[in-house]
Amino acid sequence: MDKNAISRKNFLELVAAASAASALTACGSKRAGSSAATASGEYADTITFSQGAEPRGLDPAYVDDGESAKVMVQIYENLLQYETDSCTVVPGLAELPEVSDDGLTYTFKLHEGIKFHDGTDCDAEAVKACIDRQLEPNRTDDMPYASFNFGSQEDGNGVESVEATDATTLVIKLRAASTPFLANIAMCMSSPIVAPSAFDTAMENPVGTGQYKFVSWTKNSNIVLKRNEDYWNSEKAGKTENIIFTFIAEAASRVTALNNGEADIIDGIDEAVVDTVEQGGSKIYKADGMNINYMAFNTESEIFKNKDARKAFAKAVNVQELVDSLYNGYASVANSVMPTWMAPYDEDVKQTEYDPEAAKSELAALGITSVKCITYSNPRPYNGKGGQVLAEAIQGYLKEAGVDVTIDTYDWTTYKTKIQTESYDICFYGWNGDNGDPDNFMNLLSDPSLSMNVARFKSDEYNELINKGLVTPSGSDRDAIYLQCEQMVAEEQPWLLISHSQNILGYSPKVSGFYFHPTAVAFLYDAVKEA
Repeated sequence: MDKNAISRKNFLELVAAASAASALTACGSKRAGSSAATASGEYADTITFSQGAEPRGLDPAYVDDGESAKVMVQIYENLLQYETDSCTVVPGLAELPEVSDDGLTYTFKLHEGIKFHDGTDCDAEAVKACIDRQLEPNRTDDMPYASFNFGSQEDGNGVESVEATDATTLVIKLRAASTPFLANIAMCMSSPIVAPSAFDTAMENPVGTGQYKFVSWTKNSNIVLKRNEDYWNSEKAGKTENIIFTFIAEAASRVTALNNGEADIIDGIDEAVVDTVEQGGSKIYKADGMNINYMAFNTESEIFKNKDARKAFAKAVNVQELVDSLYNGYASVANSVMPTWMAPYDEDVKQTEYDPEAAKSELAALGITSVKCITYSNPRPYNGKGGQVLAEAIQGYLKEAGVDVTIDTYDWTTYKTKIQTESYDICFYGWNGDNGDPDNFMNLLSDPSLSMNVARFKSDEYNELINKGLVTPSGSDRDAIYLQCEQMVAEEQPWLLISHSQNILGYSPKVSGFYFHPTAVAFLYDAVKEA
């Protein structure tokens, strides 16, 4: 047996231990408004969820944004899924798999008789086709999560083959053991199962197996979903007949819609509107987030291709003051890429300290007088203020250091394209964790996709650590690997770490039963609203 191989028994024990740890830490959520049911048991037929931006699309193979995910989790399902209130991996379309002794072969048994919304069979061949389209050489450059979830031949990791041995049996073989593989299979990006009949149309006309079917998408207005009356799992069938997602860019306008009864749940809000929500008779949901809010240096730009320039810029920014003034206690300063509750957080990893005099001197010596910045306008789960407010705060600090920062701002959908096509020196971005595993955060700076690795950071040493972390079982040895990654990020400074935010939602007191998950999506199948 290879020295990195693990037995099936040990592997499953490690997965269970990691999941349990996630459930006991901040990777947990609560069920909102659980006492709002009426005595008569009568409920409204529609719940409206209002978010700050429109989805980029509804095919999980081609999107990587939270606005898309919030809609997709109502429509699609995965082979495995998370508990609604934690990151524990549990059965989904299939039972938990049998894993070979070397940790390379996963055998999934699908539940029988599951149908896609269009009536076609969700069998092993359909699941194989859904995964195969994201494997090399089929995958395309516009599949941002494909290499993240399914690996690559070049790196010697990920999925080597997928085989449907019969209608309900799927065998996935890996090139190397992967500790986060099961957690990745449950993620809401890339891994959800799309009907093969909809591969060409799912971006705007999705077909899955979930509790809700897609009805319509009116651009710049709403997406309408209807309960799947033929849903295969009666215990988790949708309770409300219709779910409508609306798109309202301004937080104040979403609050008005909530308090006027035009929306039942709203997200993308910050502490500035909490009082207005509550004074209007609505409720606030609040929980620690699993996220990171950061500014990225374009390590390929002429200005920031060396770390001395990046560190000089970072010294100009008083991150503690910035976070205190912008977020008023609803976010904490990020001393780590990962939230502090996640291994391998270590307070001894030191970020670049605020030193305005050194910043001014070093930036002048480097000849840096102007910097081009691009950012986003919409609120994000990791930054309820939106990117422009944050960029303007940074702009103020750099002006004091003698550097002019020009800011171009785009709506979120446009920004996701600009980040790949436009030149910039710095940009603002962030990440909400998908599965509670350290790899999910640290892998971002190893990812080849420009929509994921917006710093365009490249380091063979860093990539080697990431690949080593993938095959190392959970425990102190694995933690030590990701600690080295944290130290390298602090030293090389591809990012200026800013904050970890709390998740804040507003909701009507008439609504109960929805879950807001640590991965920043709301599960609405169990939600009801008083009539």
